[in-house]
Amino acid sequence: MNFIKSDRAIEGRIRGSSTEMPQVADAIQEFLSPASPAFRRREILHYNSSMARRRQLFFVAFSFASIPALQLAAQQAPLAPPAPAAARILLLPRRIVSGERATLAVLDSSGRLAPGVTIDFSNGDHIRTDSTGRALFVAPLNPGVIYGSIAGRPGRVSTVILKPTEASAPAMEISAAPLVASLTDRFEISGKGFCGDADANQVAIADHGALVLASSPVALTVLPPAELGAGPAKVTVSCAKRDAPGFSVVFVELELQADSSPLKRGEHRTLTVRVRGTAERISLEARNLAPEVAELEGGNPVRRLSSGGEDENAAAFEVVGRKNGTFLISIRLVPALGRPDRR
Repeated sequence: MNFIKSDRAIEGRIRGSSTEMPQVADAIQEFLSPASPAFRRREILHYNSSMARRRQLFFVAFSFASIPALQLAAQQAPLAPPAPAAARILLLPRRIVSGERATLAVLDSSGRLAPGVTIDFSNGDHIRTDSTGRALFVAPLNPGVIYGSIAGRPGRVSTVILKPTEASAPAMEISAAPLVASLTDRFEISGKGFCGDADANQVAIADHGALVLASSPVALTVLPPAELGAGPAKVTVSCAKRDAPGFSVVFVELELQADSSPLKRGEHRTLTVRVRGTAERISLEARNLAPEVAELEGGNPVRRLSSGGEDENAAAFEVVGRKNGTFLISIRLVPALGRPDRR
């Protein structure tokens, strides 16, 4: 029996095949990682194609491709940015402030930032992502709920427009942050005094610069740095000469394991997710992205609590083959915001 092992993928996708399909099971990162140790502001003003290549190498390294295939991938030229038609995920800050700047981001199905994507808002406004896959905009003046969607794609994302008085504060403050977060997935921070321009915010995790994907004066969406290891880490936030007291987040990594042999119709397959970085039980969610090919037992999506424990902290999901074709299961940590841990 073959297994997938990913030493950094707390969030990943498992690809597999049913009956005669030759594809193998792969574990891949859900979201992009910065290409350099310090993801400085000036370095992200243009699309960085080496991000895509870095993700591609990660994908190949943890599939069952041969070593020559890995070497070939390493020699390939950097990938071009994803086409606008590939956009799948819209990241809007959960809350924005009337008349103030905010930044949104768009990702493709592999988690790469997608430039040139049009976003339609429910109030009739339209905006297009720039070369970084993000877009800076000014929030509408009328408080309330507004919806955004990727043009030509189903589904929409909501955000709440606050009055300026609801967001004012004499100093930067952080009201909510995750106690546990993924090494390779975005997480959210809520508070006051942030910058609406994502690049103006400086977020450091264990003294490594993190990438701010989306932002508003009251919310940040952050991607951890690639250099970060599993375990507790101090997080600091600053913007425009303002800062807030640091806090601690436990970052965990996930090891995805699955039999890579072809999945037959009616066959049950176990997907095991092993958690490292904490002995606490954490919530994981599996989402079936190809339900016509394979069934995810328990519904779609399905949530499981890991077993907890120092020696074995794991959760298991079951899939059942339905017909020929490639199946795709996304597994990620379920975020839970709380008061920041300042220990």
